[in-house]
Amino acid sequence: MTLWWAIAAVCAGCYALKLAGLAAPRRVLDRPVVRRFAELVPVALLAALIAVQTFTEQGALGFDPARTAGLGAAVVALLLRAPFLVVLVAAAAVTALVRMFMG
Repeated sequence: MTLWWAIAAVCAGCYALKLAGLAAPRRVLDRPVVRRFAELVPVALLAALIAVQTFTEQGALGFDPARTAGLGAAVVALLLRAPFLVVLVAAAAVTALVRMFMG
């Protein structure tokens, strides 16, 4: 039952945050600091998610060569300005190949 209360609290917090963003005056949203913050936060959160998923195993720091190789392939594809779907396929293919050959 405690889990459901936590889920409800998180949902209410997300709704309140979204409502605050919609209710904020235009002059606040047009400030350069707020604009820059809104541009950088999603990038930082995505980078943190990628790092956690790539370099942790069961809640502890771990190194998986296959996931690391897949991340490297994705980075190379992004540097070559490949479309997003190509980046995903390249990362998945490299990860699968490394898992197949390394067992």
